[in-house]
Amino acid sequence: MSPAHDSHDVFNQTPPFGDVNLIATNTPLLEALKANGVDAEAEGLMGFGQAWGSAERLDIGRLANENPPKLRTHDPRGYRIDAVEFHPSYHVLMRASMEDGLHASTWDEPTNGHAHAARAARIYTAAGVESGHICPITMTHASVAALAASPNRLAEWLPRIRSRDYDSRFIPFWEKTAVTLGMGMTEKQGGTDVRANTTRAESRAGDEYALTGHKWFMSAPMCDAFLMLAQAPGGLTCFLVPRFRPDGSLNTLRLQRLKDKLGNRSNASSEVEFRDAFAWRIGEEGRGVRTIIEMVQLTRLDCAVASAGLVRMGLVLALHHARHRSVFQKKLIDQPAMRMVLADLALESEAMTALALRAAHSFDLARTDGHEAAYARLVTPAAKFGICKAAPRLLYEAMECLGGNGYVEESALPRLYREAPVNAIWEGSGNVIALDILRAENREPEVAASVLERLMADVAGLPGASEAARDIVLALQSTEAEAKARFVTERLFVLAATATLARSAPAPIAQAYALSRLATPARMIGANDLGEAVNPLLERAFTAI
Repeated sequence: MSPAHDSHDVFNQTPPFGDVNLIATNTPLLEALKANGVDAEAEGLMGFGQAWGSAERLDIGRLANENPPKLRTHDPRGYRIDAVEFHPSYHVLMRASMEDGLHASTWDEPTNGHAHAARAARIYTAAGVESGHICPITMTHASVAALAASPNRLAEWLPRIRSRDYDSRFIPFWEKTAVTLGMGMTEKQGGTDVRANTTRAESRAGDEYALTGHKWFMSAPMCDAFLMLAQAPGGLTCFLVPRFRPDGSLNTLRLQRLKDKLGNRSNASSEVEFRDAFAWRIGEEGRGVRTIIEMVQLTRLDCAVASAGLVRMGLVLALHHARHRSVFQKKLIDQPAMRMVLADLALESEAMTALALRAAHSFDLARTDGHEAAYARLVTPAAKFGICKAAPRLLYEAMECLGGNGYVEESALPRLYREAPVNAIWEGSGNVIALDILRAENREPEVAASVLERLMADVAGLPGASEAARDIVLALQSTEAEAKARFVTERLFVLAATATLARSAPAPIAQAYALSRLATPARMIGANDLGEAVNPLLERAFTAI
């Protein structure tokens, strides 16, 4: 019986979304996992999907964003503490993610050959529930790649990085059960141009230095230490800056204020100044960019994976609404125009999912396979570029599927929409990514050629494939190659996405993507001709169990 109000009965309202297994209902993800050698059951992913799809976990994500962190620069006695306080919901999310190893599982020993792909499925799923807390999770995970340049520091920190026992206490790292690590690179005057950094590093003894200067963006400032770039006598160098000095006193990281961001509200991002802050040098002086880039490659992967997860959640909410809401005596899901919109969204989401998992798996194989190392180097930034840039546009379309109900803050869609742009900006915005790919292709043309050849083998016979490869090669050979950097990156992204669909999706879906994205430029969502792929796309997108 419908609820009654004094003036009317309430009916034709979509039931709350929750208590859904976010992985078991995701056929495209399950098939992408299978294509990359991951057994979802054996990896415990079904239980993960059930936990993160619970109504309770979804509500915790809402609470974390409605109660953003607060900066406390001083204690009641007037002493500097430079602490950030988080709502309990944030700590619940951090604890859950760390218990499941999202921050460190690829560094476990021994590895099983698909640790990156399995972890990517978890990041993808959790990001759709609450993406802000993923920032310290992904930075902690990626920090190991940079710390490897200083084996003694890696040995000291790795056991606590690997720990699954989340510890939110603000105490020296050696007293904690587990640690998190962050990153701070950009400064006011430089932004992306980190070589313009002015923060000075003065040698004290051995690998110990003192830093004086600032960082304009330092996310997750309650991490236990941060990897940063500063100017040492030998040039731009990477440093590990802990919150506490080795003698147990608070390090001089002065938090100036927290950024008031468009989205990513549950996660604190800060401005910070250093006054003779204690730091350990990581790697050699003058090789800071080379050291930190090992970390950045991994964080770029997580940006792509998380954005694919945001789009997936938007699609699921749109499908959930369309299956329950009736308009003009028919369910929305049965309305031809709405079916085209939802199928088009499902196609984009499936391509993103397949490419994100394939890119993650290339990291699993890169140590022993030169082609996979080349794939990770070239395709990962292209995936980051294409997936992250498309996410806001696609989430808006998902929002529109709910009409006014999707636009109000009681819906999760406004939060997803506000969250979406950040992954395109963090870890290299569009031009930075495109120019990085261009430089990589110019430095190692034979590597780029091998990646293109393998992609072409996967898309053989699909429409637009040979033309896309030709477009990339001609643009690279052009005298205006730098001006065409985004064109090259976009074509590489679509070609790689088509190739992954050819490996994991039914033939009509790969064919529809190639026809509507590779052979011709994509039209707006719902205006593309998907042929026979409409029904399978909608059947696979959100499977009832």
